[in-house]
Amino acid sequence: MAIADALGDVSESTVVEIGPGHGAITEILARRAKRLIAIELDRGLAQRLRAQFADRPSVEVIEADVLTVDLATLQMGEERLVVVGNLPYYITSDIMLRLFEFHGAISRAVVMVQREVADRVAAKPGTRDYGLLSATAQLYARVERLLTLPPEAFRPSPEVHSTVLRLTMRPRFDELRVEPAAFIRFLKAGFAQKRKTLAKNLRSAGFNADRTATAMEAAGISPLARAEEIELERMARLWKNLK
Repeated sequence: MAIADALGDVSESTVVEIGPGHGAITEILARRAKRLIAIELDRGLAQRLRAQFADRPSVEVIEADVLTVDLATLQMGEERLVVVGNLPYYITSDIMLRLFEFHGAISRAVVMVQREVADRVAAKPGTRDYGLLSATAQLYARVERLLTLPPEAFRPSPEVHSTVLRLTMRPRFDELRVEPAAFIRFLKAGFAQKRKTLAKNLRSAGFNADRTATAMEAAGISPLARAEEIELERMARLWKNLK
């Protein structure tokens, strides 16, 4: 119920549910959403959901891997999608990156993830958990931690705590004056090896050492700094200095 409530008013929205499973949240969303699209990979569960919601024309069940679904095709007109899901740990990052890829088609997403993953997504620069996933998420969206649930809140109980995140899509590319694909490649190079300094990672990626040193100084970045210490604004300045 908390996940569904965190979506807000969806009475005029198309909601996309990732991995509905046995349909506990689906049942709630079907009553609230103007249109509900459930994407389920498991064939048996997908068939069961189709039977369960056969009398509700506003509910559509797609049997597919969400990583292969073109989310933009699920839009109706200019309306942006609302996404919800309890994301499997082993592909959490992949699914989140997929959502960011389709940020233009999505207004917001409420997802439940393992607490440790949520710590990384919401981490601030200069903290232990800040990394490429943090920077990428915060480049595309406003990240809010809503609540954390203990294992005993679920049946069967997992071995980990789970955290609900709300991601409100608001890309910062224009604000930072960076080109999306090129800047993301730059971030990947800078975060390539966590134990190395930013300068060493960039040299490993093919950037000239002297030019990198000059650009880092101009951006106000220490030559010994690691990528996780640098906020997006200074990373953007560095990228522009190296162009």
